[in-house]
Amino acid sequence: MGASVGGKGRLVSEINVTPFVDVMLVLLIIFMVTAPMMTEGLEVELPQTRAVETLPTESENMVLTVRRDGVMYLDAYQVQLDELEEKLNLLVKAQNKQLFLQADKDVPYGVVVDVMGRVRAAGIGQLGVVAQRETSPAPTTGRGRR
Repeated sequence: MGASVGGKGRLVSEINVTPFVDVMLVLLIIFMVTAPMMTEGLEVELPQTRAVETLPTESENMVLTVRRDGVMYLDAYQVQLDELEEKLNLLVKAQNKQLFLQADKDVPYGVVVDVMGRVRAAGIGQLGVVAQRETSPAPTTGRGRR
């Protein structure tokens, strides 16, 4: 894989691929290390329901997440409640994207209603709500409540 040396005035017709392979291996390692970090979501315990549709995966939607501690994210970017309408106008309405609300089950109802009101005030008429499919209830032991 070394370079071949030609005589005086001769051109070398071989391509030295060693630097190319080195760069490609470095890029592969960087991709392998960073790819799992990019796919991790935010920790949210979703409420459960019986009928759940799968969230669309195309890039024509954005997810507004409200965590248990009240911190909100528009996709992966943290937003404050007072700047929510502006960000929704800029990132969702102007780009004609669908918006989905994903709120932790322990978030107070008033906070969720406030967020939904701000979404409506931003001019977004359709809002999808993300939930988790309900698991089957645990079998009862036959004992009554006391």
